[in-house]
Amino acid sequence: MHHSHMFLGEFKHNIDNKGRVAIPVKFRTKLEGGAILTRGLDHCLFLLPQREWDALVEKLMRLPIAQAGSRAFVRLMLSGASDVEFDVQGRVLVPEHLRTYAHLTKRVTVTGLYNRIELWDDGEWRKYKTKTEQESDEIAEKLGELGI
Repeated sequence: MHHSHMFLGEFKHNIDNKGRVAIPVKFRTKLEGGAILTRGLDHCLFLLPQREWDALVEKLMRLPIAQAGSRAFVRLMLSGASDVEFDVQGRVLVPEHLRTYAHLTKRVTVTGLYNRIELWDDGEWRKYKTKTEQESDEIAEKLGELGI
């Protein structure tokens, strides 16, 4: 992957009562060729450049449709997806069903995760981070027991 296409950093933005949230300029410039907003995992939203979305859809289409788990995942990712358009202030309109899914109310954390951007309700993001930090301590402990 081309180095300049990486998304890195964490930003806090407000979401207005119409459901619009600003996307940082450094992320926006990488989304000019089109972008898709969809349900992500752990009740966040994924914001993907068009080419990353196309690659994801291709992978999803290869999942064994007979497995309930992969069917559910495909539905989660595809059914709520919407094309993203930026207004003059660099905001995207988050459709109501996606706002509901991610519990977006006031403060939104916009975070870059290499090939995608995630949008989180700020409270949910803090809870998630606390939980994973606790789990990483446990992981470190287990590795310590293994002498790693």
